[in-house]
Amino acid sequence: MLKKIDGFFTSGWTFDESEQDLKNRYQMVNIGILLSASGLIYGIIGNYIRDIQGFIPVESTLLCMNFIMFFALRVYRQFFEFFAITMTLQYTFLFLFLIYVGEPSDLKHLWIFTYPIILLYFQKTSGAIYWLVFILFMLILAPLQPFVATKYSMYQVTYISFVLVVISIIIYFYQKKIDEARKIILERQDMLRNFNQELEKQVKDKTTELIKLNESLELKVKQKLEELRSKDQILEAQSKQAVMGEMISMIAHQWRQPLSTITLQIANLQFKKLLGQERNSEDIDSALSNISDTIVYLSDTIDDFQAYFHPNKEILKIEIHDLLQRAVNFAISRIQDRGIRISINKAADIEVSTYINELVQVVLNILNNAIDAHNEVKAKEPFVVLNAKMAGDMVLIYIEDNAGGIKSENLPHLFEPYFSTKGKNGTGLGLYMSKMIIEKQFGGEIDAINANNGATFIIKIPKIIT
Repeated sequence: MLKKIDGFFTSGWTFDESEQDLKNRYQMVNIGILLSASGLIYGIIGNYIRDIQGFIPVESTLLCMNFIMFFALRVYRQFFEFFAITMTLQYTFLFLFLIYVGEPSDLKHLWIFTYPIILLYFQKTSGAIYWLVFILFMLILAPLQPFVATKYSMYQVTYISFVLVVISIIIYFYQKKIDEARKIILERQDMLRNFNQELEKQVKDKTTELIKLNESLELKVKQKLEELRSKDQILEAQSKQAVMGEMISMIAHQWRQPLSTITLQIANLQFKKLLGQERNSEDIDSALSNISDTIVYLSDTIDDFQAYFHPNKEILKIEIHDLLQRAVNFAISRIQDRGIRISINKAADIEVSTYINELVQVVLNILNNAIDAHNEVKAKEPFVVLNAKMAGDMVLIYIEDNAGGIKSENLPHLFEPYFSTKGKNGTGLGLYMSKMIIEKQFGGEIDAINANNGATFIIKIPKIIT
């Protein structure tokens, strides 16, 4: 609604901030036209009722001019100054007409005191001065000229002129203050606009810098991740090599007795031949059967070790105690003739979907450490006990021994790379890689505590890896 009213008084034109003065002049010209038209209509009606015919033609002419200018202002913006001069000339003529023809008792000359306001908004300051000087000159000239008999005396026109000058000065300085205030406001707006532009530029520059910095950081982080990944791969390879060395040793231990059995069976047959004893088919079949069973056992051992070192990581289902038994089978050769008892306590079946070989590697690392600790401590009735139980969606695996436990100063460093308590015999990678496997591949946890005159390792993994 307010926009429609504002557009009405600006003749429908739009103005930017630099054209505020022109906009104000447009508004005042339109207001002047409407007020003038209202006054002229009132005057025409009043003069017609009082039968004063002299003013009616003049007022009618001025009213027609007002309507013409009102509509012309909405079509011809480039002719605004012409219309403003026309309006100024119209009011100048009207006010002089009131003085030259009117009666002082009618008080119509009071309208002349609106002339400074009209000049102020219809004309620029420099042009308004000339118009004011012109109307003052014509006022003073009114009682002196011989052409029209005026009813105003020299004193009256001088008094009117004096008041007109006073009002003009007051309005001039008032308008000057308004213009100064408007100028300051515009300057402040320009400063604020420049400040905002500068601020936007700085923000944009800083944003660009941050983007570049983020890209640089992302690149550095990516490089560091690649370095860490490469380092982990190297550590994993070293760990695999270390485990492989231990595995080869285990294979040698596991194969020694079966190979000795095969050798003994063959030697028995050869010894009977040397003694000249008859080798019946039953002896030969028995020997061949024992040799065949031993070879099958050796083949199964090869399959187990081959599966362990298979590079592909597959999620497979397995009963957790069967998985623990696989790890125990790998380590069983190391405890022969050493009196170490390895047992698995089973309360109920727990089926898991997991990386079998990786979990076997972790359990085997811990078993080997327990065996090494027993070899050093020589505990009475040495044992290693494995337990598994459910805890919500997680599976907890406990590996407990009675080998004297872990020194308190070593516990905080137990899972650090290259930290070992075995001296030259340890790589310091087994428990570190076990921690990496459990945390990164399984999303689980691994920890160690001292309890019951020994150490207990706790492995916590999801029952189902997705």
